Amino acid sequence: MKRKTYISFAIAILTFAMMVAGCRTARADKKQFAGTLEEPVMSDNMPDHVQQAMTKAMKYHCHDLFNDTENEINVASIDEVDETSTEGYGINVTKGAISTTFPNIRNTRAPQASYNAKTGDLWLTSSAMEGTGIRVEWLHQIRFGDNDLAYVKTEVNPYGVQQELQQRLRYSIKGETISLYDGDKLLATVTNSLKEMGGFDEQQPLWIAEQLYYDVSSGAPKVIFIPGVKYASAPVLFYDDMPELSVPLTIDENGLFTLHEITVIAQQ
Repeated sequence: MKRKTYISFAIAILTFAMMVAGCRTARADKKQFAGTLEEPVMSDNMPDHVQQAMTKAMKYHCHDLFNDTENEINVASIDEVDETSTEGYGINVTKGAISTTFPNIRNTRAPQASYNAKTGDLWLTSSAMEGTGIRVEWLHQIRFGDNDLAYVKTEVNPYGVQQELQQRLRYSIKGETISLYDGDKLLATVTNSLKEMGGFDEQQPLWIAEQLYYDVSSGAPKVIFIPGVKYASAPVLFYDDMPELSVPLTIDENGLFTLHEITVIAQQ
């Protein structure tokens, strides 16, 4: 009996050791994404000459970005002050008869806004970085005081979002197949279609944060991001085969954000 017990115990230990080794091997196969942002993005400032023109302006020339007639809230892009271009700066927020100007929020790349009457949050996006293949946004949480003046309660820096995503996202590559994970949860599997690019970059093939923006249309913000692939023969990232991913974001009263479940919303 004792001999059988020892054998059973030894088999159990061996089985457990093999399971642990298997888990370690699986985890070792998954690697961390690189981030394109090396440091927090600096806040923008309206050029001095535009700021001076704004302080003297008799009239703002705007176009509407968002209207909530029920709650009497309007968000507009300031395009010109008198005859001076704002050079892509300036947002005007109106509640009732009270208007508040935010001169240092950019209005390029079609900012989005929505209002959540239950929480009192006006969500506004604005461009942080832009260019060919680049779309990186700020998220602004705006609230209204008792006098209906608007103020920015929280701004979410894209660098912080990148850092949080890097802690969770993993990938593995087998041949031409890329698998994306949120921790140990498989998110998507894609097959590389760009066979003429010399193969994946050996040092770091998967990156995030060159495509990092928001959907605020529901009144509750979601981070939208697309991982980029770096190939051996190209200095830029490619997105041809990669899925578009979404993750709801919430902000507490101390201004700290939390990222929730990551899901695939579109796949090539």
